[in-house]
Amino acid sequence: MNDSNETREQKGNRDPITGAPGAHPVGTGVVAAVGGATAGALAGTVVGPVGTVVGATVGAVLGGLAGKGVAEAIDPTREDAYWRDHYSDRPYVERGSSYNDYGPAYGVGVDAFTRNPERTFEEGEPEMSREWNDKHGASSLKWERARHAARDAWDRIKPTTRL
Repeated sequence: MNDSNETREQKGNRDPITGAPGAHPVGTGVVAAVGGATAGALAGTVVGPVGTVVGATVGAVLGGLAGKGVAEAIDPTREDAYWRDHYSDRPYVERGSSYNDYGPAYGVGVDAFTRNPERTFEEGEPEMSREWNDKHGASSLKWERARHAARDAWDRIKPTTRL
């Protein structure tokens, strides 16, 4: 298929190396940085500064591949559609609330997990709480109530991903 016949969806998120659709540079980069730092630290303790550089490089490549897999496993559009259809059934949703109250919290949970799949929800919660102040949009919820939706979204996608 040539470029002129590709749909908009097929053109989006192209892998910069292979050209394959579905690249997620944020997820790839975040996990690459974590993998590189970990591998570099381990190698550095064994063989010194040169090992740190080599370890960081190898870790970044392997971590990048893992990050790409995690990010590609999560479709934010599908998650939004799921929560839009099911939010009102959740026990933490107060009567009379709309999806506009809870939707941004689901997004915060999905985004935070995508960036930090190796963390627990509790480890990521301080960052999510700070993000909530900027990303809550028209939601009237305070973080104490929104956190339940963010946790729900985190827990929903965690079993579908592999590091």
